[in-house]
Amino acid sequence: QRKGQVLENTLKDFGVNAKVTQIKIGPAVTQYEIQPAQGVKVSKIVNLHNDIALALAAKDVRIEAPIPGRSAVGIEVPNEKISLVSLKEVLDEKFPSNNKLEVGLGRDISGDPITVPLNEMPHLLVAGSTGSGKSVCINGIITSILLNAKPHEVKLMLIDPKMVELNVYNGIPHLLIPVVTNPHKAAQALEKIVAEMERRYDLFQHSSTRNIKGYNELIRKQNQELDEKQPELPYIVVIVDELADLMMVAGKEVENAIQRITQMARAAGIHLIVATQRPSVDVITGIIKNNIPSRIAFAVSSQTDSRTIIGTGGAEKLLGKGDMLYVGNGDSSQTRIQGAFLSDQEVQDVVNYVVEQQQANYVKEMEPDAPVDKSEMKSEDALYDEAYLFVVEQQKASTSLLQRQFRIGYNRASRLMDDLERNQVIGPQKGSKPRQVLIDLNNDEV
Repeated sequence: QRKGQVLENTLKDFGVNAKVTQIKIGPAVTQYEIQPAQGVKVSKIVNLHNDIALALAAKDVRIEAPIPGRSAVGIEVPNEKISLVSLKEVLDEKFPSNNKLEVGLGRDISGDPITVPLNEMPHLLVAGSTGSGKSVCINGIITSILLNAKPHEVKLMLIDPKMVELNVYNGIPHLLIPVVTNPHKAAQALEKIVAEMERRYDLFQHSSTRNIKGYNELIRKQNQELDEKQPELPYIVVIVDELADLMMVAGKEVENAIQRITQMARAAGIHLIVATQRPSVDVITGIIKNNIPSRIAFAVSSQTDSRTIIGTGGAEKLLGKGDMLYVGNGDSSQTRIQGAFLSDQEVQDVVNYVVEQQQANYVKEMEPDAPVDKSEMKSEDALYDEAYLFVVEQQKASTSLLQRQFRIGYNRASRLMDDLERNQVIGPQKGSKPRQVLIDLNNDEV
């Protein structure tokens, strides 16, 4: 109430006539609803955000102007003490849910628990700087699924190039394959998901159904009538914990697979969750962004990063520690949520409990193929040996050099360069510098 009074007085000092009509106290922030008098420009209130922060001695103030669907402006001021939101209390109010893909996110500004169904999202992008609460959010999503769905109803594929975040889930019965940590294998794993999606569409076509729900209903009906036990199709949730890492190693393959999954996999019951801590345009490319309609932004350092994730500024004003903005599929407005917290011990307890019930039963066909042994790698190209000798003699290598020397097209020369790099004859590309040749003329092999 006192801060509400200070807020009114501050606005009055700057010639803005407005009244605090409602105060909503949330776990991390308090929202003051302000009704401007007639003739007061909304932009005038927005421009005062630094002065408001000064008057209220607040760390950072976020202004929502206007609040969607109401004739009021919302001013969000951080609480002095953030109250902890546990995943248990969020799920207790909503679970058990009929929807097997219902996941708990946290509490909103009014303190109401927020859970969202993954199949309505249908794909999700989670981004924010280091330590903003991304991994806890991913753990919360996985745990919600483990607590709500049986292994034959929802399957998970976890891709974790960081190697430490999701390894705890190895051995749970919901996994299609063990947690993938190798970036090259991750690209293959995503391609296997694309193949599974195509297989499902074939099934839908032959059974004259349109999506996974219709197909499973048909199977249930047939099982009852014919007293058979045909298996239903499980939902598949693919979670990528660090996209930046994958894009560096296998950018094109990963981007193509993600594009195909996000464009078509919804009806096949396959949902993708992508997390990254580097929300720059080279990681979240236009193609990926356009096809993933639901976004969660955690605290980021600049307004540009916020724009890359959710299309508008605002995420740079978040407090960190699980404070997030959620934009649902088709929503134009953002919901500010204090994310549900889940300790490492709680995750371990849930995993142990689930593993006790049933052992993991991995699907062999979905496992990425093992990378070929480097010692056996040469090249299928007939020119390879000549190119090899030429590069070692010249002690320099480039695609254009091979094109000129052997009178071949760019694609073939580029493939030869890739083969030479894979066989460790030349070093990797480093910006515009010439490539290093790793083998000299005195080498026995030459």
